[in-house]
Amino acid sequence: MSISSVNKSLIKDACYINGHWCQASSGQTISVYNPATGEELGQVPDMGQGEALAAIDAAQSALVSWREVTPKERARVLRRWFELILQHQEDLAHLMTLEQGKPLFETRGEVLYGASYIEWYAEEGKRAYGKLFAAPSNDKRALSIQQPIGVVAAITPWNFPNAMITRKVAPALAAGCTVVLKPSEETPYSALALMELAEQAGIPAGVINMITSSQAAEIGKVLTDDSRVRKLSFTGSTRVGKLLYSQSANTIKKLSLELGGNAPFIVFDDADLDAAVAGAVISKFRNAGQTCVCANRILVQDGIHDAFVARFKEAVEQLVVGNGLDATTTLGPVINQAAIDKIAGMVDQAQSEGATLVTGGQRHEAGKLFFAPTILTGVTQQMEIARQEIFGPVAPVIRFKDDAEAIAIANDTPYGLAAYFFTENHRRIWKVAEALEYGMIGINEGILSNEIAPFGGVKESGLGREGSSQGLEDYMETKYLCMGGIR
Repeated sequence: MSISSVNKSLIKDACYINGHWCQASSGQTISVYNPATGEELGQVPDMGQGEALAAIDAAQSALVSWREVTPKERARVLRRWFELILQHQEDLAHLMTLEQGKPLFETRGEVLYGASYIEWYAEEGKRAYGKLFAAPSNDKRALSIQQPIGVVAAITPWNFPNAMITRKVAPALAAGCTVVLKPSEETPYSALALMELAEQAGIPAGVINMITSSQAAEIGKVLTDDSRVRKLSFTGSTRVGKLLYSQSANTIKKLSLELGGNAPFIVFDDADLDAAVAGAVISKFRNAGQTCVCANRILVQDGIHDAFVARFKEAVEQLVVGNGLDATTTLGPVINQAAIDKIAGMVDQAQSEGATLVTGGQRHEAGKLFFAPTILTGVTQQMEIARQEIFGPVAPVIRFKDDAEAIAIANDTPYGLAAYFFTENHRRIWKVAEALEYGMIGINEGILSNEIAPFGGVKESGLGREGSSQGLEDYMETKYLCMGGIR
């Protein structure tokens, strides 16, 4: 299947500014490739600082009218966008597999997951309540209201090219904000297809503006320097997040940062081993290990270590590596050459430091960007592979003795996005969950993301929360009103 087999109305080779599909003024383009085959899928505009400023202009102009639209009417438009995404689920899933690589069963799931945020915020936007406070004297009344923060800049990654957009744009629009969106240059077609459906849904000109660019640093500087942009939402690496955080200081922007992770996956000796193995496989190898919340370190207690590794190896060797368009594939490619080179280097270094290869460990014959699902044992917390985000299909296993050691190893990282543990002991559940320094904890569960729950991390994994009612609040400002002269 090629990109030509996807619904033609969804294949856009132009960006969207102020209600118009347009090319880069420079005439420059970005080539987009299928990571499974190396085939060029097409080209999209490589926009620069001028187009970024034009997008901010459009968002600022549209803000005046969009924030005055009632929450009920905004909900109607968002609901229409949600319905159109569901109608085009297969096309969107195939498009995502073509440019990102993950298997079709995963991209179908991502389309539904991404759409769930639009559905949720279509309703949640109606519930931006104010408060009435007990006044200090009888002649006064004190209350607060919530208002949209203003123009929002959103920068999204390639690993979830659908859901990371909807998770930011839906609450922004529901709150009454307008958006300038820069999706990843690795996966622009999924983003532009969502933009096409947003236009079909009736979202007014200027409310969402989308620019594609390979000039990430230059575009980021425009978005952070402009005082009209009142909020920045970014999902990506901690390194880039820190840079954007610093650049936003001059204009004191509100920030949402979902950054790197180093998730521990802890298996205690009283765990249901079958459930723990299944949870580890789905957490570690979903999207070929290219998720911020995937298990990065597998911590297994002494008493069950060997039994767990044996079952884990058996399950991992059942994974089918190949092109995501093949119905039998369960593990696709990684995103690009730099990614696979990094993964291979980390595996080699771990073995040189004393880790033992259980299975995998090499590039896969399926193609240039495929890596065999890998398990390493004998890993220690001092090894590089246990301290850095792998972002690939490699599972390092660390042995531990007791609860205190597991918690100490798990928390020995500057990151704090997600953590997982498996145990049948309810007392242990509470003690461990409260001791882990992470924003999200999966307990006897390898997948934890959904639209109703607050998604985000602590420490160097970021700021703010996406999803839930908190995700809406992050796009609003609270205004206090003090009314006097009441007798």
